[in-house]
Amino acid sequence: MEDCIFCKLANGVFPTNAIYEDDDFKVILDNGPATKGHALVLPKKHYANLFEIPEDTLAGAAVVAKKVAQTMKDKLHCDGLNLVQNNGETAGQTVMHFHLHIIPRYAEDGQHILWKPTSPSAEELEEIRDTITGA
Repeated sequence: MEDCIFCKLANGVFPTNAIYEDDDFKVILDNGPATKGHALVLPKKHYANLFEIPEDTLAGAAVVAKKVAQTMKDKLHCDGLNLVQNNGETAGQTVMHFHLHIIPRYAEDGQHILWKPTSPSAEELEEIRDTITGA
């Protein structure tokens, strides 16, 4: 897309702090990182979200994320990492171009990339299951 900032970043229109690139993806450091090394896996083709990206491209993004995450673990000595992928504004997606966050985690990084568990009843879980599966 002509007006998509992530398309422009992934395809070299604007300079980036790229840490990996192949024919289909560019991985860049996030300009507003959650932690040291926070990066974005960007497909070079435009897909707005998880529902638009072809399965083979999605699988490729996971392979790239694993490769980059291993390098981060080796070079940055992070204690763990989060892979985060948001879809839609309500879920936290701010740029409507599929991207996967790789967020290195450190014992005292102060980040809270978690959620508060709820306590649905067994009946509620069964109802949700049946709604999703059509049972």
